[in-house]
Amino acid sequence: MKFKLIALLIGVSTLGQSQSITLEDIWASGKFRPQYVYGLRSMNDGLNYTELINDRGGEQTIIKTAYADATQQAPILSSGDLAGTPNPKNGALRIEGYTFSGDEKKIMIRTGTESIYRHSTREWNYVVDVETKGIKLVSEQKIRYASFNPSGNQVAFVRDNNVYVSNLENGSEIQVTSDGENNQIINGATDWVYEEEFAFDKAFFWSPNGKKIAYYRFMEGGVREFNMPYYKGGLYPEDYKFKYPKAGEDNSRVSIFIYDLESKKTSMVEIKDYYIPRIKWSKSDDYLTITGMNRHQNNLKLYWVNANTMETKVILEEQNDTYIDIHDNLTFLSDNKSFVWTSEIGGYNHLYLYSNLGQKKSQITKGDWEVTKVYGLNEKSGVVYFEAAKESPMQREVYSVKVSGSSLNKLSPNTGTNSASFSKGFKYFINYHSTAKTPYYISVHDAKGKEIRVMKDNQTLKELIGQYATASHEFLQVPGADGTLLNSWMIKPKNFDADKKYPVLMFVYGGPGSQTVKDSWGSSNYLWYQMLADKGYIVVSVDNRGTGARGEQFKKMTYLQLGKYETEDQIAAAQWLGKQGYVDASRIGIWGWSYGGYMSSLCLFKGADVFKMAMAVAPVTNWKFYDTIYTERYMQTPEENSGYEENSPINHVEKLKGKYLLIHGTGDDNVHFQNSVEMVAALQKANKQFDLMIYPDRNHGIYGGNTRLHLYNMMTDYVMENL
Repeated sequence: MKFKLIALLIGVSTLGQSQSITLEDIWASGKFRPQYVYGLRSMNDGLNYTELINDRGGEQTIIKTAYADATQQAPILSSGDLAGTPNPKNGALRIEGYTFSGDEKKIMIRTGTESIYRHSTREWNYVVDVETKGIKLVSEQKIRYASFNPSGNQVAFVRDNNVYVSNLENGSEIQVTSDGENNQIINGATDWVYEEEFAFDKAFFWSPNGKKIAYYRFMEGGVREFNMPYYKGGLYPEDYKFKYPKAGEDNSRVSIFIYDLESKKTSMVEIKDYYIPRIKWSKSDDYLTITGMNRHQNNLKLYWVNANTMETKVILEEQNDTYIDIHDNLTFLSDNKSFVWTSEIGGYNHLYLYSNLGQKKSQITKGDWEVTKVYGLNEKSGVVYFEAAKESPMQREVYSVKVSGSSLNKLSPNTGTNSASFSKGFKYFINYHSTAKTPYYISVHDAKGKEIRVMKDNQTLKELIGQYATASHEFLQVPGADGTLLNSWMIKPKNFDADKKYPVLMFVYGGPGSQTVKDSWGSSNYLWYQMLADKGYIVVSVDNRGTGARGEQFKKMTYLQLGKYETEDQIAAAQWLGKQGYVDASRIGIWGWSYGGYMSSLCLFKGADVFKMAMAVAPVTNWKFYDTIYTERYMQTPEENSGYEENSPINHVEKLKGKYLLIHGTGDDNVHFQNSVEMVAALQKANKQFDLMIYPDRNHGIYGGNTRLHLYNMMTDYVMENL
């Protein structure tokens, strides 16, 4: 069977240094932390941006800088301006985030931020007058999602599951909703599963002129509760309960309301769809768009809602034999009837122009490649700016194209992975570039792609890494179970000898639309793999069938069978590796986190004669334990699909021959610790020996304090002792 080696060998250190990377270097000292640009906001003039600067003395400053000339700078607000401000937490007021009002005369400061779940937070919010530096606390309690209205004289927010509006001029407060109740009704914020799987948590939106607010209401009463004990070193654990709908169970009942600030009238939009993953105002206060989906997520409707009469009509509908991914790529033109939209209806994700409210469409981009992100539309010039995997699924480029489909131009100059942040008006963009061997190179470009200046080049970090015993990084393609060539990367020891036989550690994620094989900076894990290579291991990652940027057919072929084909591909890749003269076929291991933990478990059990060991961090062990939206998108419900049991690693534990390390945090609100408890029970029932590490109260990310250092120390030892 043939395989293809892509001609891309990346960076062998040629200086001959003998320094070795340590776990403390990676996870404790911050030695390899790259420079980046944080808190950046484009200003209305499109010529300047702001960023939050934290100096070593603790001083914080929001600075305005010209895109074209970094020497043209001016401070807008500093922490010194906030000195003496009463802080409800009785400490110094730290700027943890900020937003401008529409006229840029006020700044909203976020401080005392408290995480709820992966994205959601509550915090104190202050409004600062840019000119006078006068400051006001928005609410005497911590609140969520404080947002200026377009004119900047009001702030809407969520408190105690209700929506409020505060008048900044007279201090009055309007309570828009009053029925919010913990674990029963949420107004203006999402429930757990919408936040996690539809990727938004703020669930209210000002209309363009600020006369109306559209908001979600989640009725959680019928959703079953999940409880987690938090130990926290006390005599009795705290029992935390929250609504979490597992596959096949009831979801929240979701409704959309529109509140009119002048009439104080609230109206409900009458639509019957099971999910409402998006709402968005059109170009006016008169019309709102709502995206609705059925429970199987294979039928999508885009509704046009008259915000005055509540009349609705469908302006776009898509159906699919498998599922439809949700996106934020809806942009209305000024006629308020035409819009740009992305879709996979042609087999690859591309841009489309709809006119007359969806009645006509034309395809803007075409080809066997994927649009991966839309940055926006400059209607004045008729140009759409977007990111794509056009040159390779393993790379990303920034492009522009006319709405007509002509004049497709690549704007990012360097091969690798690029992403962009455009100025208002699209005169400039900041390009973030990296490759597998080089950390971020951040530069300012004009709208045609010409580089104007460099913001961060991470040259110091590159030189530092060059002082260590770094190894080669190769991109290649290896055959999957059905012969499909799969994108892969391989890191070999620096002094690699093809006549020797090396052990191999594979890294897998493998979930729908994901990628681990990209020409981009791999950060801490990349450095860990370099450390393992320095100790004599080959490290490999393979993007199995079902992963992203290779078209709809490649991605969706795992539908209803999560785990089956992905595992077959990983096992086939390991078998191919074992046939290479430089690999010790008796010493191949695999590890992964979350979906990757699910995969590494399945691979070890189903591929018992191929893999010697596996490490599974926070794994799903049966999809029936995971949430409705993610799981049913790919699997339908447990009642409809036997694939839940057929591809659960729990049901294959009797095949275990090698070493198995199971790792989980007890405070994981995402992939519940229950998954690992059920795995432990199955292994014990089958009389199979295994290793287990528990991280008390840690969530899905397993971090905080020395946790990551401990985790990677343990995994490193496990690799060296068992592979």
